[in-house]
Amino acid sequence: MKLCEKVAIITGASNGHGMGRGFAEGFAREGANLVLNYYSQDENEMEKFRKELEQFGKKVILVHGDISKEETVKELVETAIAAFGRIDILLNNAAISTLSHIQNMPTEMWDRMIEVNLRSVFLTTKYVVPYMIKQNGGRIINISSQLAQKGGKEHSHYAAAKAGIIGFTKSIALELGVFGITANCIAPGPIETQMMDEVSEDWKTKKRLELVIPKFGRVEEVVPTAIFLASDPEGNLYTGQTLGPNLGDVMQ
Repeated sequence: MKLCEKVAIITGASNGHGMGRGFAEGFAREGANLVLNYYSQDENEMEKFRKELEQFGKKVILVHGDISKEETVKELVETAIAAFGRIDILLNNAAISTLSHIQNMPTEMWDRMIEVNLRSVFLTTKYVVPYMIKQNGGRIINISSQLAQKGGKEHSHYAAAKAGIIGFTKSIALELGVFGITANCIAPGPIETQMMDEVSEDWKTKKRLELVIPKFGRVEEVVPTAIFLASDPEGNLYTGQTLGPNLGDVMQ
């Protein structure tokens, strides 16, 4: 197992068919102990999910709360340290998605997007890094989007937040490499998740035709990228990078 006995914090670890669930399942299968943040999901459903993950033989702890709030982040990190004494992997996955033309966008919509999709990444990193420095290593993996690299109609707030994640990740990679800590982004293309459920069928049809590989990805096709970046030795030489499982939507 590639993550045997590692301790991973995953934000936005829902029990739906989103990427949070996929990352949690993938990490558990690879032997990681998990501390999972969730917010909008039903508590009973999350408890059921926790029990499913523990069938892989590792400990799973749930922490409920809005990850854009400092008190939630402090609780999340303190819970991980109290339970395991270390944090090896931080996977920032929590995100929301809304649509609006810029001229119609309420300021509150913009602010909430930045809070959840970008501010949370700053907060979790701020509070996790001291422990990673103390243990001489760690992996930070931030989930961005191909829209950060190409933009998207009615997605200016979402693209801005996700682009901010890329710039933030490069900057902390420069700061933290001396401590044995890597920081990387994953910028997926269109993936079949809850967010995709909210998009019209007309949009989906047009989008498929734009892609080099004319289909939408599945969560299980993105998860191996995160496992790769978190693994030793596979991910050892990667830092400040943005890996793009995006079906050719963005080429670099």
